[in-house]
Amino acid sequence: MNAPVVHPPVLEGVTPVMGQYLAAKAAQPDAVVFFRMGDFYELFFKDAEIASAALGIALTKRGKHQGEDIPMAGVPVHALDGYLARLIRLGHRVAICEQIETPAEAKKRGSKAIVARDIVRVVTPGTLTEDTLLDARGANRLAAVAVRRGRAAVAVVELSAGAVDSLACDLRDLGAALAAFRPSEVLVPDKLYSDAEVRPALDGSGGLVQALASAVAEPGAARTRVERLYGVASLDGFGAFEEAEVSALGLIAAYLETTQAGRIPALSPPRRSGESGFLAIDPATRASLEIDRSQRGEREGSLLHAIDRTVTSGGARALAERVSRPLRDPAAINAALDSVEWLLERRDLRRDLRDALRSSADVARAVSRLALGRGGPRDLAAIRSGLATAEAVGGLFLTAGHPVGDPLNPPPERLTACLDRLATTAEVGRLLADLIDGLVDEPPHLARDGGLVRPGFRPELDEALRLRDDSRRVVAELEARAVAESGVPFKVRHNAVLGYFLETNAKHAEPLFRAGPESAFIHRQTLANQVRFTTVELSELDAKISQAGFRALAMEGETFEAWRAEVQRLATPLQAAADALADLDASAALAEWAEQVGAVRPVVDDSLVFDVRAARHPVVEAAVKAAGDPFSPNVCRLDGAGVGCARLSIVTGPNMAGKSTFLRQNALLVVLAQAGCFVPAAAMRLGVVDRLFSRVGAGDDLARGRSTFMMEMVETAAILTQATDRSFVVLDEIGRGTATYDGLAIAWSVAEALHETNRARTLFATHYHELARLEDRLAHVCNLSMKAREWNGDLVFLHEATPGAADRSYGVQVARLAGVPGAVVARAASVLERLETEKSAHGRLDDLPLFAVMEPAAAPAGPSPLDLALADLDPDALSPREALEALYRLKALGT
Repeated sequence: MNAPVVHPPVLEGVTPVMGQYLAAKAAQPDAVVFFRMGDFYELFFKDAEIASAALGIALTKRGKHQGEDIPMAGVPVHALDGYLARLIRLGHRVAICEQIETPAEAKKRGSKAIVARDIVRVVTPGTLTEDTLLDARGANRLAAVAVRRGRAAVAVVELSAGAVDSLACDLRDLGAALAAFRPSEVLVPDKLYSDAEVRPALDGSGGLVQALASAVAEPGAARTRVERLYGVASLDGFGAFEEAEVSALGLIAAYLETTQAGRIPALSPPRRSGESGFLAIDPATRASLEIDRSQRGEREGSLLHAIDRTVTSGGARALAERVSRPLRDPAAINAALDSVEWLLERRDLRRDLRDALRSSADVARAVSRLALGRGGPRDLAAIRSGLATAEAVGGLFLTAGHPVGDPLNPPPERLTACLDRLATTAEVGRLLADLIDGLVDEPPHLARDGGLVRPGFRPELDEALRLRDDSRRVVAELEARAVAESGVPFKVRHNAVLGYFLETNAKHAEPLFRAGPESAFIHRQTLANQVRFTTVELSELDAKISQAGFRALAMEGETFEAWRAEVQRLATPLQAAADALADLDASAALAEWAEQVGAVRPVVDDSLVFDVRAARHPVVEAAVKAAGDPFSPNVCRLDGAGVGCARLSIVTGPNMAGKSTFLRQNALLVVLAQAGCFVPAAAMRLGVVDRLFSRVGAGDDLARGRSTFMMEMVETAAILTQATDRSFVVLDEIGRGTATYDGLAIAWSVAEALHETNRARTLFATHYHELARLEDRLAHVCNLSMKAREWNGDLVFLHEATPGAADRSYGVQVARLAGVPGAVVARAASVLERLETEKSAHGRLDDLPLFAVMEPAAAPAGPSPLDLALADLDPDALSPREALEALYRLKALGT
């Protein structure tokens, strides 16, 4: 239901227009109100000051309110999107208050009536739909969180594409579930806003958090809103939702009612995700592994960026979803791998498929904009393009010349499902035949610009356009017909009073007067020397010409609205086709990447094995290859059951030797394999992982009073309380943020707990070489070390993980490589030597000279014997034998 039209309230001392503005602001007090006035959006009071500071626009004044000047700022209507983008990025909500009638329509209500205005939309980070405000290759999601009876739920809508997801989970898994969607905005009942168990999940989501009244999330009211949103009598047809899921979906429905001003978006039915359906990855692990964003917050440098070979924006979003939410079910994972493998084996088909997809537009977003009344003719063109692509793609898989036609090796189930969805587009294309045939090849951006209907499609429109654009020729044709019919030398003239008329002199007009009332020529005016006539046809032509431009625009607007309504009616099959094209693009892109980098299909099953051979880090390998350097592959074998190999590996070795790369590499292989991707390795077998944890690198949260070590312990605690025997854990330098013995004790006990209690497959990197003893003490522990060698005084990193513990850390050598001053490096070497050979029982260094590193070297008393001998030499006067003897003498003096 639309919000009420904003009419000016009766306020003493306030102009009618300012009354309208104050009413709009009262309806959306938390939003910056863009108030339409002609060709500008004006902002007043505090909103004007906010916009002036944020957008760098001039702050002026207009009139007074309660005796004070009214601050005012404005932006042109045509530049709205750019200003909206900047305000949204800064975290503001923007209410758009439009003129919903013309000045002429307003005057019909009275001479003093002002144009009616209405808030048509509230723009927020999670409800953007415009291409200019969105990342074409990334999803923009609005999420909602609810908790009922100890169970949590996340509901997510991607308004720009119409996709809706619902997930119920344990409260402890809320952070991982929410982070997987990477929402731009998160809704939460106000009672949960500061809840100690919920707040960390909200903070880790990365989205702007909005608190709504808790009453909105009550299951009864929430269910009613969701049913109204979908236009159904019951949600039972969508599945059996938990109370928390209904509450979360109700928050979404209520927010869309408010922000979209009653317009109903084209939404797919909610896809229910079982909590066991996806690999759980908490926000800290996502940040550590840089799955879809680097730690700088950029797409470049992430795993997703390294493997993305998609050719459509929809395909890029589909691939991002696969990588962000890896699967947990071996059957579903292998179904995805089947699709990639099948396309990998058919290079020619894959090439043709990718070529066909390149011409496809973003159908999903076009449908969504049209349903919300924000789309234009180019969105219709996008749908036409998508239908053509769907037909072309379907044809590729039916071509007898391709291996696809082999009945012994048909496309796998996932590809077949995509093709089945594309098959329905033939009927959709038939229903949209008018759109396909009637829309011009290059439509305008806005329907009100006109020029969107193909000539010949609508004869009455063609006539109006002909009158508008070629009125002189039409008038000349009528003039010629009038002369031929009457024999009178008429000339067609025009003025503002009579409009178009036929004019001749009095002598030539006499026969027409004698013809009387039967004449088709009607007398209009007699002047001194001229007589003016008209005809029914000329009067009608006059009216048509004067109204032709308006009529043409109106007819094109009617045609556009008819096409838009038909697209909205067919939104479900259109979105299904868009999803199918996106899925095909993602699968073909993964096959393309696998061929380029030599990736292989992983074996994914229900075991507890992790076994990779000659594995490479997908992101680092791409970077080093770009620099022309090779990447050193590695082997890693873990078994959660402790059969045949260890389930916990202690990884030692010097800094810069590649420990962190090795740890992240194996964690990313888990992500790739369970996302249905091939992996950069010679071979891989993976027993499916339920939870992935990565505690690599240092960070703090000073805003919440947490030091680096505290953050390390918080993340470690989460691992120890949540990891199971099916989890995969990578840990780096646990305990290094505190005193040596405290840190060693913590690291030792954490390793024991992971081995004995959690029993998770674990890579545990450390500089505490004492942990290497665990190999002899615990049954399922092994040592790995990142090898390094000293060569001619230089340290050479081999980036190779081999069995056994490292013999030393090479920290002093790394300090020298880093450019630490030579005096400091020398001092460190001497201290290290004493520590290694003369360590006291208490580990104290009481006898080390204080500030020894600061003592300057003693200045020499005078020239040394070597200096004097060199000064006495005359190289030009020496024979070869004398020169050799002199060299021996100098050497003796130097030693």
